[in-house]
Amino acid sequence: MNAQPSPGELPGLDLDRLRAHLDAELPGLVDGSLTGELVQGGRSNLTYLVGDGANRWVVRRPPLGHVLATAHDMSREFRMMSALAGTPVPVPETHLLCQDEDVIGAPFYVMEYVPGTVYRTPKLTEQLAPQQRIELAWQLMDVLADLHSIDPGSVGLGEFGRPEGFLERQVRRWSKQLAASHSRDIDGIDELAARLAGAVPGTPRTGIVHGDYRLDNVIVGDDQRIRAVLDWEMATIGDPLTDLGLLAVYWEGFNGVENNPIAKGVGPEYGFPTARQLLDRYAERSGTDLSEMDWYLAFGFFKIAVILEGIHYRFIHNQTVGEGFNHVGALVTPLVAQGLATLKSSSRAHLE
Repeated sequence: MNAQPSPGELPGLDLDRLRAHLDAELPGLVDGSLTGELVQGGRSNLTYLVGDGANRWVVRRPPLGHVLATAHDMSREFRMMSALAGTPVPVPETHLLCQDEDVIGAPFYVMEYVPGTVYRTPKLTEQLAPQQRIELAWQLMDVLADLHSIDPGSVGLGEFGRPEGFLERQVRRWSKQLAASHSRDIDGIDELAARLAGAVPGTPRTGIVHGDYRLDNVIVGDDQRIRAVLDWEMATIGDPLTDLGLLAVYWEGFNGVENNPIAKGVGPEYGFPTARQLLDRYAERSGTDLSEMDWYLAFGFFKIAVILEGIHYRFIHNQTVGEGFNHVGALVTPLVAQGLATLKSSSRAHLE
């Protein structure tokens, strides 16, 4: 995890109050005064690296000024990682969940610090040898297949989500998200939403869904092994192939796009396997039928297009601060076009 010291006081985290709470709940965990750093790179929940000089931990809390608690549910992340401990899916060890906002001003949890690298830029992935890029891609798919093979009930997650009607709810949810950030006409996006709603796969699988699975949400150790899967804030029980479709779009759907601040450093243009090869690896590892994968790919394009349109909306209304957001709006229409092309090519294949 790449962190840098924050100047002055640590925003959103009072270290003295955190230390007092840890002493009360986990006596002996901390030995000495706590210092902290705000981890850079996240666009959602805030992540801090704290330590006492001998040991280090990670603290996660919702964004500053956040009011919609359901969108940044600390208990969701904590419960998911706690449940997956001891499974083939590598996750940090969880230490403590605090839902009392009086402690630091928001719910938070504390987990193990896992050393390693998060490969989120071309500058980082270009440090990998060609064979390392291929092997890391295969690992990424194998871990995802392992996650999807876990029976939710066997790890205490049987009541974690509502798998019935999951795909229909997902299309409705992201359509509502689009309506909430509507500021311009987007060619084809209503058609894409309608086509997705009218062609939902009839017999979806049920399993644990990460919700945002990609290379820059895992920590890779110095031995080039995936040591931890992070960012479980969107995890649920539903159709796991939504993870696969979203990953494939992040992996290759932005290739060749200029001024792209979203997905960088992965895909065949950076020496990694193609998205098709990733899907083949997953199918081989899991034994899953991917004959309806085009729907999930199209849904991945739709979901990311809606997310980017929301960022664009906030940017033009001066609600987003950061570099690269001025280019986000231009990415939406090409993503919609790819989503529609994927569904149309699938329809032609069925007719043939």
